[in-house]
Amino acid sequence: MTIRERIEKEEKEILSPYACLSMNSKGRQREEEPCDIRPVFQRDRDRILHSKSFRRLKDKTQVFLLPEGDHYRTRLTHTLEVSQNARTIAKALRLNEDLVEAIALGHDLGHTPFGHSGERILNEICPHGFKHNEQSLRTVDILEKDGQGLNLTYEVRDGILNHQTSCMPSTLEGKIVRLSDKIAYFHHDMDDAIRAGILTEEDVPKEIRDVLGNTTGERLDRFIHDIVTNSLGKDDIIMSPPVADAMVKLKAFMYDSVYRNSVAKKEEGRAKLLISNLYEYYLVHIDALPEDLKKLMEKGESEERVVCDHIAAMTDRFAIAKFEEIYIPKVWYG
Repeated sequence: MTIRERIEKEEKEILSPYACLSMNSKGRQREEEPCDIRPVFQRDRDRILHSKSFRRLKDKTQVFLLPEGDHYRTRLTHTLEVSQNARTIAKALRLNEDLVEAIALGHDLGHTPFGHSGERILNEICPHGFKHNEQSLRTVDILEKDGQGLNLTYEVRDGILNHQTSCMPSTLEGKIVRLSDKIAYFHHDMDDAIRAGILTEEDVPKEIRDVLGNTTGERLDRFIHDIVTNSLGKDDIIMSPPVADAMVKLKAFMYDSVYRNSVAKKEEGRAKLLISNLYEYYLVHIDALPEDLKKLMEKGESEERVVCDHIAAMTDRFAIAKFEEIYIPKVWYG
């Protein structure tokens, strides 16, 4: 018996009957020899963790565009907080932590520079539209490893694609990540907004504080405990009605007070100008794209889609540097 087979046997003995077992995965798009040490979902997690798109998350904006402080969240720290919340819930419910972690680490790999502002801009200007969850799946399926993709399992790919509120994953582990994503960004975006002086705790409506707590830490704790308590022993991941209702109200409050706040979004117009100009430039100068993206066009991909691939992969810093290289005159001394 290999180490992997022993771990798979332990999963079957220990995990909940509702857990997605590694041995029961629907498999990969391309068949591979199994690892003798790692079950499939652990192997997927490792592939995501070592990918270039994962490393780029450290220089991608979460909410506050190009903040000066060292403690504001980035897309990478958001991803790690989602992973931690999701693993806490999965462990308590005896679900598959490896699957949860792989989905969590991969869910935002396709996110644009400049946060959701960048996503909205590409969605407006690209004739094919743009959604970061679809781009995350495209990243792991096609764009990573010079066009080979990471060849992840069906369950991880499904969780990455369906982590949006409007979607529903096919596994409980995917459903955990879907809720953990919302919980993480409500928690850390409010914490960042308080740090930025946009909000105070007293600004949070009393009806929300009465249900969820009076601090960001209390609210995070309440969300996690509520999901665990209400999902224990069930073939679903759910919240109690009062907490679910409070989450809806918290989302509305955050959109009104933070996500549409003029201070948080003061650079959004410049980001739109930057991304729009880069998009138009690369459509005209296709030869300036990386070779692996040119090969996608040779396989039938449209120029617009591949230009979106290139821009979406950029970090904030790289996008600014490219814009300056292309459009800003250089000082010249005779």
